[in-house]
Amino acid sequence: MEQLKSLIKQFLDERPVPWNGFPDIDLYMDQLINYMPRQQIISRNEDRLTPAMVNNYIKAGLLERAKGKRYSREHLAELTMICLLKQIISVKDAALLFSKFGDRDVQSNYEYYLEDLDKALTRVATELDTELDESEIPRAIMRLAVESYAYKLACLRLIDILRENEDKSKKR
Repeated sequence: MEQLKSLIKQFLDERPVPWNGFPDIDLYMDQLINYMPRQQIISRNEDRLTPAMVNNYIKAGLLERAKGKRYSREHLAELTMICLLKQIISVKDAALLFSKFGDRDVQSNYEYYLEDLDKALTRVATELDTELDESEIPRAIMRLAVESYAYKLACLRLIDILRENEDKSKKR
């Protein structure tokens, strides 16, 4: 099936730009919004970043304010990670996660993110059968959805553990 082969190729070949691939100059909001779709493997219109979303991430403490209305590569890296994370966890949970990265810099966190994303996409691509018959697609969707659900449950429970530990630390 040609469409499946194309999907597998995307999963194996397409990645967000590495840290050094970000623009050397800071971007204004409209440039940022136009840049971000290329950071996603498969971009759907309903998943597109909007200025309101960026402002909400800033208000939630997930993203630093722009400097002079300009967004740096740190902003691009964090927004790339946020755009993926928001598919799985809440903005509040993502803010907690980012706060637990400690004193690692954004570049290091982004490089870890790219490494984890590469492993996950490669694993899914190698698990997909290029000879999958159209009648087998529903079963493959079910399997992938159930696995996604299990991973999401694990993420949510680990976030609960982080939050519980944070609450205990505050009470001391």
